[in-house]
Amino acid sequence: MLHFHRLASLGAEVEGLDLRAPLDPAELEQLRAGLLAHQVLFFRDQPIGPAEHLALARAFGEPVPHPAYPHVDGFPEINILENTADKPPKIDTWHTDMTFLQEPPLGSILRCTVVPPVGGDTMWASLFGAWESLSGRMQRYLDGLTANHSFAHGFRHSLAEPGGWERLGEAVRRSPPVGHPIVRTHPESGRKALFVNRLFTTHINGLKESESDAVLSFLFDHLETPEHTCRFTWRPGSIAFWDNRATLHRPVNDFWPAHRRMERITIAGDRPR
Repeated sequence: MLHFHRLASLGAEVEGLDLRAPLDPAELEQLRAGLLAHQVLFFRDQPIGPAEHLALARAFGEPVPHPAYPHVDGFPEINILENTADKPPKIDTWHTDMTFLQEPPLGSILRCTVVPPVGGDTMWASLFGAWESLSGRMQRYLDGLTANHSFAHGFRHSLAEPGGWERLGEAVRRSPPVGHPIVRTHPESGRKALFVNRLFTTHINGLKESESDAVLSFLFDHLETPEHTCRFTWRPGSIAFWDNRATLHRPVNDFWPAHRRMERITIAGDRPR
């Protein structure tokens, strides 16, 4: 029997599981239920390798590679997110992964393979909590609106670097801006979530630019309210598995110029509705 120890308004540490072994049907069902209940699950002391990482992800769906990051040798499904003294962090913005896709991911599984000596935490926020804490009048206004999400907007700083367009231009062409509902309904729980994020969302359709900017600015600030968040400190063998349909997250880049290396698998999702 697995045990889920709740951390804050979202997030729970999972005990009673060795991720080096395949999940049995009961364990898989408990993890599915735990992810729905807590939105992000944390595991400690799990010395898994890439093969076990991939097997865990495939228990929940098919991996989706990310066009902007390198991958682990022999495992194209596992992206490397690495920072060194010569490679500073580029993203320190709250976001939901890959919302520039027609079908954004179900979730991501992240493990830290190089832990910095100080700092380097990751934070998550609940899209459910953000929606549910809005006034009824604001909820009625937002429900039914759509907003555009853009790969080029999210990676504009990388594109502006020397060689940026040569490296990412094909990804920009394959991922034109896409519209998603501002309020999406979770396909499994039926709960409503506020589905915009500061990194990829560019504007609200049907509003003037000044109106869209003002509403999005309010929503971004509201999503990032501390009461909607939890924070996780990485240790060797730590893993985080989050529901990308219900959360946004951000790395805390207070560790640089120390070395930090993460390996992430992103799992295919569905069209937001």
